[in-house]
Amino acid sequence: MKKPWSVTTTLRNPERLRNFLIVLKNIEGEEWNAETQKKYQILLIKERIYGYGVKQFYNGLPSRFVNLIDNINKEISFKEAKEIFDLKGYEDPAMRGRQSINPLKKLGLVSIKEGKVFITGLGHLLLKDDYDLGEIFFKSFIKWQIPNPDNDDYKEGVGYDIKPFIGTLHLIHAVNQKAIKNGEEPKGISKHEFSLFAPTLINYRNIEDYAAEILKLRAKLKGKNKREQRWIFEGYKKQFVQEFLKTKKRKEIEKLLNNLDDYGDNAIRYFRLTRYICIRGNGFYIDLEQRRQVEIKNLLAFDSGKSISFITKDEYLEYIANISEPKLPWETKEKLKEILDELVTDTHSYEKKLSAPEKDIPNYKNFDENKLKELIEKLREYRRYLQEQENRVSSQNITAISKYIEILQNIYKEEDKPLALEKYTALALHALNDALKIQPNYPVGDDNEPTFTAPAGKPDIECYYNSFNAICEVTMLTSRDQWYCEGQPIMRHLRDFEEKNKSKNAYCLFIAPSLHRDTLNTFWFSVKYEYEGKPQRIIPLSIQNFIELLKTLVIMKQKGRFLPHSELIGLYNNILSVSEKVSDVNKWIEKIPNIISVWQKNLIA
Repeated sequence: MKKPWSVTTTLRNPERLRNFLIVLKNIEGEEWNAETQKKYQILLIKERIYGYGVKQFYNGLPSRFVNLIDNINKEISFKEAKEIFDLKGYEDPAMRGRQSINPLKKLGLVSIKEGKVFITGLGHLLLKDDYDLGEIFFKSFIKWQIPNPDNDDYKEGVGYDIKPFIGTLHLIHAVNQKAIKNGEEPKGISKHEFSLFAPTLINYRNIEDYAAEILKLRAKLKGKNKREQRWIFEGYKKQFVQEFLKTKKRKEIEKLLNNLDDYGDNAIRYFRLTRYICIRGNGFYIDLEQRRQVEIKNLLAFDSGKSISFITKDEYLEYIANISEPKLPWETKEKLKEILDELVTDTHSYEKKLSAPEKDIPNYKNFDENKLKELIEKLREYRRYLQEQENRVSSQNITAISKYIEILQNIYKEEDKPLALEKYTALALHALNDALKIQPNYPVGDDNEPTFTAPAGKPDIECYYNSFNAICEVTMLTSRDQWYCEGQPIMRHLRDFEEKNKSKNAYCLFIAPSLHRDTLNTFWFSVKYEYEGKPQRIIPLSIQNFIELLKTLVIMKQKGRFLPHSELIGLYNNILSVSEKVSDVNKWIEKIPNIISVWQKNLIA
């Protein structure tokens, strides 16, 4: 029976791949047999990459082991991790290690050669401190194909013949072209269309037919109300899946119907990281990234999406792991100059909007390919700087601030809540006062829209002011998981930030829907006493507390007044000073809303 393609359901968070790879370094070069496979899974437990904070994993474990896993200040020995692994009583223990390595193999980060496990060149790129997640996934996805000799799930003869990423780009392009021919505005494909048609596109020859089907479906939905559209789409979806599977078995149909949204959402999440697709139409449509027109146009002309024939498994794995293959069709002087021409025009457009002086760009007419590539990357970094400046300017408008307040108040309605919280907190910090720089650390596409939350090891947002600096950490977690994921890492991020910026006092603004007692007690000790030998300045706020700051800003702007950063640091210091006067963390937190209220009244009086 046919099945749709899926990027991975083992690791929904692309950032976790790096942690799995770091642990794999411990067994690189070893025979990939049943014992090594179990060893890998045990090491993942030892390093708290697998099982940590997962209630289902804790089921059946004695409390002493649950407490050990939870105590992030205590190292888990290999012996203890093995005991935990053995206590889980897996029917096929080695299979756990094979499942954990599969996403790394699929994406070309790891290879099994002559029976031994190796990290590929692409994998080593991901292990670098300055790794570019977008570049790594792009290099992988342009070669990932089905069928392939390394995966028995998609066998030849069933109809599989596609590179899913390339095929998806072709599908979006074909839909846009047909829309233009119909006199309609091209807008990409909706998320619902993506989840139904992209994962089930298993042969490049069907691209045009699928694009035509999308246009036919849209015609059926046109002019109908939302309820009618939903009814028509669900009926179409069920019929489509039945025809795709070539079965009328209810269980098989319902199973795929239930899985398609997950497959689609996960593919969008991973594909967006390449920066070749973007989200538009209020987050509802997936389209080709217009700022990469030269690359996309040449890529589609160069590659139809058809899979390549490989004689052996090793030949395929060598190909997908080779970072120098294939040579991209725009990696010529002529095409690279075209990309630069577009970039220069784009940056000048931002400079004009911001009334900023034009950047002095060297004459690249006689640059070689490497110098052209370097200049492209520098200009893309500069464009992001200009885009952040544009965010700062647009955020000063009362209407924009009111929008941030509304979204933060209704954050649970957002489709990707953690990402929305990071994005709108960063925009709100732009709005609050006269920062020198607000730097969110989430990866972005060329449109400066975040593609994923900030990576582990970095603060979510860095804030630089004349008289102080700060980091801002946000989370949607409210249970004890908040402490698991945010407690120690945040204090470590702040200490590292303090060490890098010693000339000014550094603060940390921590924002969550609600503050868990374990998180608060961890921060309390750091503020009241020390972390790594010195006290820290951590300001814990609920989202509602933070919204009150924005409401104050709106009132001041309505009165034609300005909120300088000196007033913000005054509030932070007032909150910290109260911690010195009370005996426990609960009394401190209880006083924060009143401190904000008094600060607010003094400012708007």
